[in-house]
Amino acid sequence: MKKTLAILSVFLLFAFVSSVTAISKKERKSAATLLKETESGVFNSVKGLSDAQLKYKPGPDRWSVEECLKHIAIAEQGLGGMVEGALKAAPNPEKRSDIKVTDDELIKRLEDRSTKVKTSDPMKPENTPFTSAADALQSFKTSRDKLIVFVKSTQDDLRNHVLSLPFGTYDSYQMILLIGAHSNRHTQQIEEVKADPNFPKN
Repeated sequence: MKKTLAILSVFLLFAFVSSVTAISKKERKSAATLLKETESGVFNSVKGLSDAQLKYKPGPDRWSVEECLKHIAIAEQGLGGMVEGALKAAPNPEKRSDIKVTDDELIKRLEDRSTKVKTSDPMKPENTPFTSAADALQSFKTSRDKLIVFVKSTQDDLRNHVLSLPFGTYDSYQMILLIGAHSNRHTQQIEEVKADPNFPKN
């Protein structure tokens, strides 16, 4: 009887810990939906564009559609790698007090194009390994689909693996939201390029 109770106690404790450390069904669904919708947004924004349209630059200091895609793809790899690295390290819940934004605030800030931000050199289109828009899109799709599968199934303690970055402190779940919002930010940039009055007709 005592042995049975002991086993039951261990089982209940494990179940309790799992329910606390794993993200909730709502969080899982929200992240997966954001990732899917923003992935579709990228592909829809460039569907049917010609090479001339992909390479058109509205100005010498502005990116073309192709350059936006290269940046999206390399950022997808880099940010995803940061999440993987954080989850391999020990949990650091003591860092949660450094997080200054909610999930919704993070998404809104990233998607707000009224504030311009200069990217780091490794994230600049000309420094990426991608040779074409198609090459960048394939890399983006591979990275994004992998991330969607991960967020749907992971039991990792995303909330207690915190990353301190030059632009803010976020838990690993928020980093996944950041990845989705980041691609949407640059999908908006693509639409701005397409709206330029001198954008090629075909």
